[in-house]
Amino acid sequence: MDREAADRIFEAAGRHPDSPTAASGFDARAEAAAGRIEESDKEC
Repeated sequence: MDREAADRIFEAAGRHPDSPTAASGFDARAEAAAGRIEESDKEC
């Protein structure tokens, strides 16, 4: 997942905290995934 997609998900969850995405914690997982991908890109 790229940073732009993670940011969109995170921002949408913030606007609608009762949404299924926000309630499931997917926004936090998306942010974490983007961070892991960025770190692995730096190592290559």
